[in-house]
Amino acid sequence: MSRPRPDWTPPMRDGVGASRVAVQPGAGRTVLEFLCARLPALDAEAWRARLDAGEVLAADGRPVDKSEPCGQHRLLWYWRRLDAPEPRVPFDEIILHRDERLLVVDKPHFLPMTPKGRHLHETLLVRLKKATGLETLVPLHRLDRETAGVVLFSLDPASRGAYQALFRDRAIEKVYEAVAPWREALGATLPRLHASRLAEREGERFMQMHEVPGEPDAFTRIALMERDAASGLARYRLEPLTGRKHQLRAHLAALGVPIVGDRIYPVLQPEPAPDAPPDWREPLRLLAREIAFVDPIDGRTRRFASTRRLSLHAPGIKPATA
Repeated sequence: MSRPRPDWTPPMRDGVGASRVAVQPGAGRTVLEFLCARLPALDAEAWRARLDAGEVLAADGRPVDKSEPCGQHRLLWYWRRLDAPEPRVPFDEIILHRDERLLVVDKPHFLPMTPKGRHLHETLLVRLKKATGLETLVPLHRLDRETAGVVLFSLDPASRGAYQALFRDRAIEKVYEAVAPWREALGATLPRLHASRLAEREGERFMQMHEVPGEPDAFTRIALMERDAASGLARYRLEPLTGRKHQLRAHLAALGVPIVGDRIYPVLQPEPAPDAPPDWREPLRLLAREIAFVDPIDGRTRRFASTRRLSLHAPGIKPATA
């Protein structure tokens, strides 16, 4: 079922935009019963408290009563929130550029892009909305939570489709850097274009991608930037020509040089407990260094570069704040 188009959107609260849920036609339940069945992550007591506090709105912005028949509504608005406190990610995002259409940001390690699961306020999107007051911010692409570097956001809904088309049509040049072990055998083949077919693993390691026989669907240019004899590490320049899931991480792991700090490759490590922060000293040493493209609106060549630098030495990086 397609989502009904809203006539009105509630303002964000503390950087969090309102979420909407479509009401199925002909539903004979009350609003409370519908919400409990449709969004069971919250129990009846929690939904009842939100409804009593006026935190669930009708399409026109009117607070909804819990006993109303839900069939009289097309959609309902609510604001997502977490009951448990989120640990502060002790690294800051940096705004590199802002104009009437684009916001370009240098994302830190450990910070998720958008709200999901147990991450809400400690996400790049919500932090930026709080800092700028811009309710129309939408990411044009994504970086993994563990990856740092340049990411683009759209401010203007009218031009958003033109920029999204650049990513869909692979008209964006991306350059990454990674710190990984040095292997003489690999070094003798650099620079190289690494091509392979990637597929998701099954079972407990479903998060991992791995190389399988077949027509290549993932292509990465790999070059050496520098070596550090003392640590046995090297900095690699990576240019992904395709955008497969975990492509850079999977390719370097397949070549025997998994990225330093990777908790997925080559061995999938267990997630830390929800209330346990990660080891801030040991980020995944993968950085989205540059993005370049021809602007689809004014035809200018645009290039944006990260201000961050990956460490070739242990123990990684030091948090900016406690």
